[in-house]
Amino acid sequence: MAFCQKHGLPVIFKAAFGGGGRGMRVVRKMQEVEEMFNLASSEAQKAFGDGAMFIEKFIERPRHIEVQLLGDHAGNVVHLYERDCSVQRRHQKVVEIAPAPNLDPKVRDRMTEQAVKLARHVGYENAGTVEFLVDPQGNFYFIEVNARLQVEHTVTEEITGIDLVQSQIRLSEGLTLPELGMTQDKIVSQGCAIQCRVTTEDPAKNFQPDTGRIEVFRSGEGMGIRLDGASAFAGAQISPYYDSLLVKVISRAHDLQSSCAKMSRALREFRVRGVKTNIPFLLNVLENQKFLNGTVDTDFIDENPQLFQFKKSQNRAQKLLNYIGSVLVNGPSTPLATGLKPAEIIPHIPDIPLDFSAQASVEGSDGEGEYPPGTRTSRCWRRACRTHDLLRVSPYVAHHFSGCSPWRTGGGATFDVALRFLHECPWERLEFMRRLLPNVPFQMLPARRQAVGYTNYPDNVVYKFCELAVESGMDIFRVFDSLNYMPNLIVGMEAAGKAGGVVEAAISYTGDVADPARTKYDLKYYVNLADELVKAGTHVLAIKALRDRHPHVPLHVHTHDTAGAGVAPMLGRPGRRRRGGRGGGLHVGMTSQPSMGAIRGRAAGHAARHRSVFSFPLWASGNTAVKSPTGLQLPHISEYSAYWEQARTLYAPFECATTMKSGNADVYLNEIPGGQYTNLQFQAYSLGLGDFFEDVKKAYREANLLLGDIIKVTPSSKVVGDLAQFMVQNKLTSADVMEQAEELSFPRSVVEFLQGNIGEPYGGFPEPFRSRVLKAMPRVQGRPGASMPPLDLGALKTDLASRHPDISDRDVMSAALYPKVTEDFLTFRDKYGPVDKLDTRIFLTGPKVGEEFEVTIERGKTLGIKTLAMAEDLRPNGDREVFFELNGQLRSVFIQDKNAVKEIHVHPKAQPNVKGQVGAPMPAEVVDIRFKVGERVEKGAALVVLSAMKMEMVVQAPATGVVKSVDAQLGMKLEGEDLIMTIEDLVVEIKNLKCVCSSTYFKRKKKMLFNIVVD
Repeated sequence: MAFCQKHGLPVIFKAAFGGGGRGMRVVRKMQEVEEMFNLASSEAQKAFGDGAMFIEKFIERPRHIEVQLLGDHAGNVVHLYERDCSVQRRHQKVVEIAPAPNLDPKVRDRMTEQAVKLARHVGYENAGTVEFLVDPQGNFYFIEVNARLQVEHTVTEEITGIDLVQSQIRLSEGLTLPELGMTQDKIVSQGCAIQCRVTTEDPAKNFQPDTGRIEVFRSGEGMGIRLDGASAFAGAQISPYYDSLLVKVISRAHDLQSSCAKMSRALREFRVRGVKTNIPFLLNVLENQKFLNGTVDTDFIDENPQLFQFKKSQNRAQKLLNYIGSVLVNGPSTPLATGLKPAEIIPHIPDIPLDFSAQASVEGSDGEGEYPPGTRTSRCWRRACRTHDLLRVSPYVAHHFSGCSPWRTGGGATFDVALRFLHECPWERLEFMRRLLPNVPFQMLPARRQAVGYTNYPDNVVYKFCELAVESGMDIFRVFDSLNYMPNLIVGMEAAGKAGGVVEAAISYTGDVADPARTKYDLKYYVNLADELVKAGTHVLAIKALRDRHPHVPLHVHTHDTAGAGVAPMLGRPGRRRRGGRGGGLHVGMTSQPSMGAIRGRAAGHAARHRSVFSFPLWASGNTAVKSPTGLQLPHISEYSAYWEQARTLYAPFECATTMKSGNADVYLNEIPGGQYTNLQFQAYSLGLGDFFEDVKKAYREANLLLGDIIKVTPSSKVVGDLAQFMVQNKLTSADVMEQAEELSFPRSVVEFLQGNIGEPYGGFPEPFRSRVLKAMPRVQGRPGASMPPLDLGALKTDLASRHPDISDRDVMSAALYPKVTEDFLTFRDKYGPVDKLDTRIFLTGPKVGEEFEVTIERGKTLGIKTLAMAEDLRPNGDREVFFELNGQLRSVFIQDKNAVKEIHVHPKAQPNVKGQVGAPMPAEVVDIRFKVGERVEKGAALVVLSAMKMEMVVQAPATGVVKSVDAQLGMKLEGEDLIMTIEDLVVEIKNLKCVCSSTYFKRKKKMLFNIVVD
């Protein structure tokens, strides 16, 4: 303190018995002197065995220049010129240059002269370095002499051609410098050399040392590149107890800029996986204009934060190996619905003829740029299909089926299944398909104001969703509401229209308009609803009929084929409408849409009876012109269906025919939607009701009537289904449910429906059932969520980016719709990479041992993978090693065996999504714990002190609270993200609180919101 008070700040503490940046701290505030001294001394004690410190005046913005010397026993001393070591972090050199660029020759001469004079004065022998600081005015200050060979000696060797290590040995043997041919006049400097220290440190985390196993190591070499390495090889274990230096890379060229170019090229060729390295940071340094100009000082890194802005390595190949290894060790990541296995088959893609004739160029178009007023077939791809299989056949679709009306490529289930089970981004699916299908319009099904989610969202989320969908390639939005509730429909229609999409308002159908006993949903109801939608501005109507009512509005017929009669209504009265169908191989009617091939095959005969009504596009098939009312060629449909028939065998674990063997006409009685039928059946099996599914179907009808005979489309259909299974599981009749409504604990979906959370059903809510179930629960009046405040998408993006750096606006939208599902998907993607590029069988169940396969991760980049073996022995931490051959090179990954680890104690990890858990920021040893369980901590307080490699780190409290648990102990060696401490929110019990309020409003309401600040 006395030195600081006498000479002023800033000062620097330096370890007296070592260097390398350890035991050094700069002090700029008097209140920090004691703490910084203790930290530096503790660090020096651990590194060098002695905590003695130097204290020196700290010089601002200097260059760090050092002079290389050689001396012999005869008193001869020569210098080998200087090196610039100004690029430093935490006082440790990162990049060195020889000779020092832009150094005044007069200053250089004086420095080398003083260095030689000093060495001669003390009779210095062998290699050594005299270090100086040079201020902006050219004044230089002596720092120290390093009586050894330094890490950066390599650049001096490159510019002088003198082997310093060999020279040391020869001098120790007793030879003199003249005998070695080393006199000052013969030592010349030629060219420019740069050394980069590649370390296992993470520059994104303030150069925290990283430890672990090097999974992949490939170096960059070539002319002008030298590598000085140690234990840098695949399989090497990087320990926290040794220096983080991995390899020294030295480049040499005729000037600084050329040397930088060589170094940059070499570093880009490096591949180091398994541990973090500082290579991205070094590349930014080499591209910085100040560095290229040679005008850097010791503040260079601190004053250039852009050096820390770099693109994260994708590491896709290694991540995919980790995924495959995980499937082999722990089984499928996607739950398989049945015991069936995917077939060992690669579906055959039909050939696409390369015909550039004028005849071929019009195939799929009527020649006038719009659809004729005949029958058109819209297509629907199943939500469970992986993008990989869709993209393989997309070129064939673009070539032969561009005459179809919109292809349905998105909806709520599509988004949910893609993120939750297929582990792929639905936005990327849409974008990739748009690239391969530029001539086919796309359609998605946003549910009213829920977009493609299952709950209510603020209006700004719905509008932003439609905007992003159009940007990603969507054309038509089939807007529907599960209750046909107009206020909800209008929000969705406005959002789709504002985004630039085509609005197709859908009327959800239920009941039987031909049954005079069913009066609630009669033909008048649907006609009036259609009138309202047309008035609201819909471009297209999705409905069963109403051709005569609105002849100017295109109609889209969409139906499932649960009963097996779906083709019939598609071939009913002709007119300007579209029919919804699916390809025959993967989609064979039943709960899916009717077969596209069946529609096309029957349409030809049907059209013969209406020649005066249908308009037929002319299609070319060889030399024979074939007229088709659908615009589709049956041979093309057959080839397309054959592809999906083979592809379907890959999805055997999810085969709907496992539980549903044929069409089922009882749908006319229970009115279960086709999209829900098989899902409901699988749910019944999972709940142990598989043998009672017939009872569930009967209960479905009763549940529908209990709820007021509602429209049944997602999510209202789920409400009915949940109530039906609830009734069967508890052996309740509809009379029992009505009688015991006030005592029963109903499924959440039923309660929320009755509260009004999905809208108001036509004819109102069922009474007295609603009142008996809800009792005093709150009710929603009007449009659900109408008063919801806008969601702060910017804050959501910031929150996501704190855990997943490479976040796009589309990821943010997915998180807004499916928070938990998206968080899990992003975590999965960060860990395992682009699993959507794997073949479906490999993705689901993994390859066989000895199997070879290819994975194309992007155009021009194909990985050749061979599964070699899986170790039988477990590591102490429960990991099992899996061996692969990747592009001819041996690789292995360690996968934690989830079953075996249950019997092994493994230190818990801090979960980033669990508030209050504090994890180790790096592998290190615990040297100090400053709080105990039950003690209160303030945000930013020092919780523990960790020590690793060349640094000590203080882990701070992320928030104010009370210590709930301490999971670390003194001396414990932690891995990265190991749980250290858990902090819970501060809860204070307040007793006997009285409040006096004269407000008549609060007296009337008898409630008040208190914001209490507790000291």
